[in-house]
Amino acid sequence: MRGRRWLALAALAVVALVSAGVAISDSGPKNNKTFDFTVGLWGDLPYSDVQAQTGVPNLIADMNNSDISFSVHDGDLKAGSATKNSATPTDCSNALYAQALGYFNALQQPAFFTTGDNDWTDCDRVSNGQFDELERLTYERSVLFAGPYADSSLGQKQMQVEVQSSPLCLGTTSPTGLPTFQTACVENRRWTFHKLTFATLNVQGTCNNLCGSGSATDPAPSDPSGDPSEWQARNAADIQWLKDTFAEAEAQNSAGVMIIWQADPGFDTSGYQGAPKRNPTTLAETDVPPSQDGFQQLLLTLRSQTIAYAKPVVLVHGDSHYFRIDKPLLDSKGLRIENFTRVETFGDNQAQGTNDVHWVKALVDPQSKDVFAFQPQTVSANLGTYTP
Repeated sequence: MRGRRWLALAALAVVALVSAGVAISDSGPKNNKTFDFTVGLWGDLPYSDVQAQTGVPNLIADMNNSDISFSVHDGDLKAGSATKNSATPTDCSNALYAQALGYFNALQQPAFFTTGDNDWTDCDRVSNGQFDELERLTYERSVLFAGPYADSSLGQKQMQVEVQSSPLCLGTTSPTGLPTFQTACVENRRWTFHKLTFATLNVQGTCNNLCGSGSATDPAPSDPSGDPSEWQARNAADIQWLKDTFAEAEAQNSAGVMIIWQADPGFDTSGYQGAPKRNPTTLAETDVPPSQDGFQQLLLTLRSQTIAYAKPVVLVHGDSHYFRIDKPLLDSKGLRIENFTRVETFGDNQAQGTNDVHWVKALVDPQSKDVFAFQPQTVSANLGTYTP
């Protein structure tokens, strides 16, 4: 009896220890089916008359009927080349930016925007009107990032933001591009919402403006090799803004960080969807000379800051027009950086139908383990006829 009693007590002790072990290993936040707020993500739109007249208005109505707290457009207000005789602005005339402002201010909640290469670096293409690219960026800043939007979002409800004041970028008001002057990178913005830190950066496709913007079918005679001076100033500002954003997140004890820019910089050697091919451990581009790699310095900063931050970090971008969520960022030893997630928004995909216009919803819970979750939002009014 005494032996049985001892065995029973020992069994109870083992159960207690196992239970305690389970309790210890199972402690900490989880990813429950709850969220604190949601964010609408979209970009690379509109690219055609039907998207401008029907697709984007339907998308905006869908966002307005959702529960988002704010939205962010990750750049490209038009296609890279203008459509001849289009009913809506598809070149880089002033009407393009006025149309965009109308879209953003049709959104009932605060709306944020970061510039895209089709908005300015590609504006020197023949079809786009052969504008000087830096003059177009300066004008875009004056419409979408100045006046009533100098320190706040767009949209019917506005949200206050921090705006980068240094280091300075370049600008010009001259149609020839000269002279240039130093000016604040007012498109780089940051805000903290419900213990999350968000920031936009001016990071562009087309080599981040380190290579020519023309193509065989739509040349840019005045821009054979990009603008290294413009890139140098803006890249230094972007890198500093990235560092400042992580410092702000640390100071605010934010649960996570979301960075939004336009370019798909490429994270590996696949060149998927036309992205740059990149050595995943050195983050050096492998398909162009080093002088045309407009992203390596920025990506190295993003990687080091993400590792040091050690909380969830999301990069949202467009450019390749392919909706995806993955973890493509590796450390210098080739190991996946687990707290980093890349989200690419839908963008224009006319192979799926000319009005294939949809968005992504970010569901955010600062108390959960991974903080961010994502849902594709197909706009019912924009769905075409699918024939299997």
